[in-house]
Amino acid sequence: MGQDLAERFPAARDTFQAIDQALELPLSRIMFEGPEQELTATQNAQPAILAHSAAVFAVLAGAAAVGEPVAAAGHSLGEYSAYVTAGALAAADAAKLVRRRGELMHRAGLERKGTMAAVLGLATEQVETICSAASSSGAVVVPANLNSPDQTVISGDPDAVAKASEACKAKGAKRVMPLKVSGAFHSPLMAPAASALRLALDKADMGDLAFPVIANATAEIVKDAARARRTLVDQLTAPVRWVECMRRAAELAGDDVRFIEIGPGAVLAGLLRRIIPGANVVSLGTAAEVAQFLEAT
Repeated sequence: MGQDLAERFPAARDTFQAIDQALELPLSRIMFEGPEQELTATQNAQPAILAHSAAVFAVLAGAAAVGEPVAAAGHSLGEYSAYVTAGALAAADAAKLVRRRGELMHRAGLERKGTMAAVLGLATEQVETICSAASSSGAVVVPANLNSPDQTVISGDPDAVAKASEACKAKGAKRVMPLKVSGAFHSPLMAPAASALRLALDKADMGDLAFPVIANATAEIVKDAARARRTLVDQLTAPVRWVECMRRAAELAGDDVRFIEIGPGAVLAGLLRRIIPGANVVSLGTAAEVAQFLEAT
């Protein structure tokens, strides 16, 4: 993960090294060599994904191919990467925050077991109604990731998630997939993590933004560090309103909008095409993709 970037681009290599030093952990070695079980642990996976995105952006920063960004957005922990691109957080500081976030989310998941499931082929409004009906007797299930008009991840207590999953199937969902997670992320079950994350964010060296970031929890435009801190805490227990975020980004940019996805994979580009058919989007995660992008523009 990310090794090709480090080998080809000095800016990416420097980013990985800075994050390793900040975490006092050989994160880049774990990313490059594994073992996979160690990399996928929440407290490592979150800073690893951020490090990968930050490394790509370090290569792109200032390139004429990118131009002047209108806004940034990031899905879940990717919102921290968005603040890195906007200059509000150094990559090393953001990595420390998301590692702390991962630890707190994992702890909350141990205190109250939760789970998540992806619902495909059913309108978000229907999923919201089903979750409300399936929440009872202290058991909670909520829409957690509003990924596209017909893809919603639900999150909550295992029994409530199972009940909602069956109801979604009965309503015509094409597929309901249980997710391998250590907790009910973006749900009220993450509330115990909020106060400690707030403390970490208050201590973080976070400046104002060079351009706006669109917040997951509200799809609002964030322009200052104080508001950024508040929305990042809210994000723990609120749904990721990704459809609204992408539509807001398109509104800000106007007719000539171009989306650039940075980091591992191309999942967000796929979701974007479902949200905004025909969207102009490119995914940059590998050294080859980054080099081709820079050479072609």
